[in-house]
Amino acid sequence: MLQRWQNSEGKEIELYQEFRLFTAEVISRTAFGSTYLEGKNIFDRLTKISVLLFKNTYKIRLPVIRELFKTSDEVEAEKLEKEIRKTILEIVKKRENKAVAQQDELNFGGDFLGLLLKDHHVDSNDRYRFTIDDIIDQCKALYFAGQETTNGSLSWTVFLLALHQDWQEEARKEVLQLFGKQNPNIDGISRLKTMNMIINESLRLYPPVTQLIKRTEREVRLGKLIVPADIDLVIPIVALHHDTQIWGQDAGLFKPDRFSEGVAKATKNNMAAFIPFGIGPRICAGFNFATTEIKIALSMILRRYTFTLSPGYVHSPLHFLTLRPQNGLQVILHPL
Repeated sequence: MLQRWQNSEGKEIELYQEFRLFTAEVISRTAFGSTYLEGKNIFDRLTKISVLLFKNTYKIRLPVIRELFKTSDEVEAEKLEKEIRKTILEIVKKRENKAVAQQDELNFGGDFLGLLLKDHHVDSNDRYRFTIDDIIDQCKALYFAGQETTNGSLSWTVFLLALHQDWQEEARKEVLQLFGKQNPNIDGISRLKTMNMIINESLRLYPPVTQLIKRTEREVRLGKLIVPADIDLVIPIVALHHDTQIWGQDAGLFKPDRFSEGVAKATKNNMAAFIPFGIGPRICAGFNFATTEIKIALSMILRRYTFTLSPGYVHSPLHFLTLRPQNGLQVILHPL
């Protein structure tokens, strides 16, 4: 990606789509051992399904009518679903054939797909064994969530650093001090304190998911409330992240130093007030993966470029399953 950017130095470049390709490549290689091109059909079809889902979110159809008559969107979604299933099955079959060819039918690789296949073939407990349908669902979820949320988070962080040159410079100093001209390493990534503050503040202001929905399986007490079973609870992440009673009157401002002493201090020991990836036993499984990916990308960009917002940038955050810049993210790259 950075090599490609050399042709755009001093010019306007649209980073939201650049990061879309980058995060898709990362999730393809690290989780599935494939390339972006191999997973492109899955990404494209998942994107189309997400458009149909968003478009029909608030449409109400009676159950009987829904069973008898399918809309064009429902027909299209079913077609896309079958194509995604076929593509994932091809990737699965290729991995299984590779294990057979290597005469090691228990070794499917150490990535996400390999672990799922190992569980499917090796786990002796049939009750908990992953089925092929489980594997397909897990792959779809990770392909989409592992790319879409990280893409948005990385874009909003770059947007904020382009606006706040002082913090961009602070982050660059830290990166150069820890890595110099070398690529990021695991020890240095864990010591990126300033960047961690910046990422947390970006996730606070522009969380990738704007709300969480949980369903009660049984009657439960929440504080003074008794919540019946089978009730959907909507947790408004954006409202929590911008609550002035928690964050102060400057809740709408970009102030990474509010996280200088960690999340607990920043939230006045109310950890549930900062939940960009959820909280508790249901916290996003890819939380560390996503933040590490963002740190690596930002470190490599900051070592090479300063960046400012393009005059053509129009600020319009759009809630489309995840929070994304509706008009893209146009910046000007200045080589160091």
